[in-house]
Amino acid sequence: MSRPPFLTLPPRAEAHRLPTSRGDFAAHDAPPAGASRGTVLLVPGFTGSKEDFIALLEPIAAAGYRAVAVDGRGQYESPGPREAAAYAQEELARDVLAQAAALGGRVHLLGHSFGGLVSRAAVLLDASPFRSLTIMSCGPGPIAAEQQARTRLLIDTLGQLDKEAVWQEMRKQEPQEPQEPGPVAEPAGLDEFLHRRWTGTAKEQLIAAGRQLTAEPDRTAELAAVPLPKHVLSGRLDYAWPVPSIDAMAKELSAVRTVVEGAGHSPNAERPAETAGALVRFWDRTGPVTA
Repeated sequence: MSRPPFLTLPPRAEAHRLPTSRGDFAAHDAPPAGASRGTVLLVPGFTGSKEDFIALLEPIAAAGYRAVAVDGRGQYESPGPREAAAYAQEELARDVLAQAAALGGRVHLLGHSFGGLVSRAAVLLDASPFRSLTIMSCGPGPIAAEQQARTRLLIDTLGQLDKEAVWQEMRKQEPQEPQEPGPVAEPAGLDEFLHRRWTGTAKEQLIAAGRQLTAEPDRTAELAAVPLPKHVLSGRLDYAWPVPSIDAMAKELSAVRTVVEGAGHSPNAERPAETAGALVRFWDRTGPVTA
């Protein structure tokens, strides 16, 4: 799971609930500095939350973009149903479409990891609310075989134990995910936050997302046919999807490709300045938003 480099919102950013036609979603919202160049919607991944993007908010806003990071349904501080069917990928994708509509449409969409699969599904349902799509640390289909085995084990364990017991088991097995070291020391209270986020996320959401990660079809050809500017960004290393598969996906999409040196699966948290710079350069290339 992503480990944010700090937990305090930057100046001018606010935590609030984003009302949409499909319910309210917990959000972190950073207004642009000066004239607006557009809005960015940031969708987190498996076991993640809006806080995974906290280090991107200030540099994105400083570049003139409104940055809005959300918790998906059932994820941390956003409420969600207790029925597994509510977390089908199409339901999650329609939530993203509703979030984009609530922000005024024509937003730059970014999905991290599992959020990349959900964002891709949203664009394939309806690309009209989006100005561009960035897929971050996400490959074309299911996660790597080793990670599939670990994820299936987690799903099975969630079916047998409560989330607190599962958390304690995961803690015993750390370190679990190879990551590049971040540029700064981890903040005080990070472990407490990660625990709170885990226990606050609906078990049904975790199980459904895990199952999708192990069985996702390759929809790259479908996405390549969508006339939308595309960006594929990852760290130099990635434990979830082999980087060569991410490279091949980017080539098939004719996407801008960015590899963030010194980053693993979460460049947004591990190398936020470099990641934000690459994102802004891509968005700037798409030109100003028109009504």
